[in-house]
Amino acid sequence: MPNGTVDPVIETEPKADSLTMFDSSTKWERSAKIGLRPEPFGALAYHFDTRRLVFLKSPTLVDLVDGLVDHESADAAIEAIVEPADDRSRQAHVKALASLAEAGVIEPVTPAISFVG
Repeated sequence: MPNGTVDPVIETEPKADSLTMFDSSTKWERSAKIGLRPEPFGALAYHFDTRRLVFLKSPTLVDLVDGLVDHESADAAIEAIVEPADDRSRQAHVKALASLAEAGVIEPVTPAISFVG
């Protein structure tokens, strides 16, 4: 394994060249380029472009990733989905979501541009 740490909630190595900075106060969603396969431990996330496989090691994390789009921010999603939503649990899930953002599993929601006329 190359030098790097492995996140305790998901199994992926951090990428130094990642352009996505995770901000839990903004709205996020699962990338359309990701397929999830349910597993007893959580899910396998497959990125169709990079062919990268990421292990989501908790059913709660899978629910959180799928539920992000239904909330105004990742913080709001954590508060609504994660039980208990205490500070320690919140910090662990923010860290996991940041790793998922680096891996391209989740991405910020971009507002739709509409043209009137």
